[in-house]
Amino acid sequence: MALPEHQQALLTNSDDVEEETAYEPTEKVHIILGIDDELDDDYTTPPFSWRKLWLFTGPGFLMSIAFLDPGNLEGDLQAGAIAGYSLLWLLLWATVMGLLVQLLSARLGVATGRHLAELCREEYPTWAGMLLWVMAEVALIGSDIQEVIGSAIAIKILSRGVLPLWAGVVITASDCFIFLFLENYGVRKLEALFAFLIATMAVSFAWMFGETKPDGSELALGVLVPKLSSRTIQQAVGVVGCIIMPHNVFLHSALVQSREVDRRKIGRVQEALNYFSIESAVALAISFIINLFVTTVFAKAFYGTDIANNIGLGNAGQYLQEKYGGGLLPILYIWAIGLLAAGQSSTITGTYAGQFIMGGFLNLRMKKWIRALITRSFAIIPTLIVALIFDTSEDALDVLNEWLNVLQSIQIPFALIPLLCLVAKEDLMGVFKIGPVLKVVSWLVAALVIVINGYLLLDFFSSEVKGLALTSTISVATAGYVAFIVYLVSRGFKFSMNGLYKARE
Repeated sequence: MALPEHQQALLTNSDDVEEETAYEPTEKVHIILGIDDELDDDYTTPPFSWRKLWLFTGPGFLMSIAFLDPGNLEGDLQAGAIAGYSLLWLLLWATVMGLLVQLLSARLGVATGRHLAELCREEYPTWAGMLLWVMAEVALIGSDIQEVIGSAIAIKILSRGVLPLWAGVVITASDCFIFLFLENYGVRKLEALFAFLIATMAVSFAWMFGETKPDGSELALGVLVPKLSSRTIQQAVGVVGCIIMPHNVFLHSALVQSREVDRRKIGRVQEALNYFSIESAVALAISFIINLFVTTVFAKAFYGTDIANNIGLGNAGQYLQEKYGGGLLPILYIWAIGLLAAGQSSTITGTYAGQFIMGGFLNLRMKKWIRALITRSFAIIPTLIVALIFDTSEDALDVLNEWLNVLQSIQIPFALIPLLCLVAKEDLMGVFKIGPVLKVVSWLVAALVIVINGYLLLDFFSSEVKGLALTSTISVATAGYVAFIVYLVSRGFKFSMNGLYKARE
């Protein structure tokens, strides 16, 4: 039974106009249909299949890399060193909140056949769309600098200091060519590379966990019993704040389009959403375990010590080496291998996200290697400058990292608010728009994340910004920032009201 014509319009795009798409038809993974899939009813969801789950598995693991990037690892080790095991429960629930946001992003991509950047270009006025694009690019550049610097630190450790930070940046920059090479052989080859890098992180940090032997009972209490004190509030804010990455919200809505889904049939769309939900949940469960390993290792090693407040990515391995010594494979190099895998994987996903963001907002149709070169240059050039300036100072790198965290925190509303507005728009989502309960929960989660990051911004600027001229500039910028957020929320309210009026007609 075919869908009514008006519902088909909600689930399909016109092919009359050639526009930028996340994947060409020949690039998509073909989902093999079984005997049980020969259904006359387009509304019925086919039964579960392990074979199909395997074919749908991939996008969630690429998305999960943002939960394991060097910025997150630094947040983990600082939370462990300063707060001990007490924030593990928050890490768990922050991951759950992150999963909710990413599932909404996947829902948008599967149901519409377009990704968030494309939809922002289509649904918002040109000036607003361009401003959202600039914000997304700024967030991506900030994230990429942290990721590339993390890789460069690991390369410097593994080369025993022979390769300086700037050389590590140059080496890491070449990852976009690895990405392009593998993408030519199909998206599954690229996903296999990420699976290998995630496995490398898991083995490295699990090895460290085994070497340091954190307290099992303290770990369990930390996960199950909420505990928060004024002394650890900054680390708590950091744990939640670094989970939602603006570029990752854009990325996941595009990644899910790498699978063939017949969007003319509601049952097929629901089937895809079910499989993507399962694989995303599994991917983020693995990322939570890896983050837990890092947090507990540094909780065991440095909580309550005099150096707890001084540990960062640059010196973490050396401090571990001084405390736990050599062994079959020195813990310093185990840490560096895990950090390198985190940095390399996240920089490649950054290149991927950059292509979708630029192509979607600007509707650019160009060769992928050119677009990858452009997006990679946006991040690598400032990162190389940073590496040359800060190569000899770990303290300066830590200060820079704080500024980059602030830069990304500022951008979070400009990914979250459009996502929540669009995924609730009936004209766009059709029967797959989110219901009232999920809508309320999603907005509460978004509000919590925005408020937490607002606290981080207020705390940072109150301590760093001094002088009348700078304070006045920040005040004016803040007013414009808040005004744009209010505009985006009001635009979402307008979407909802238009849908309500049409439903009544």
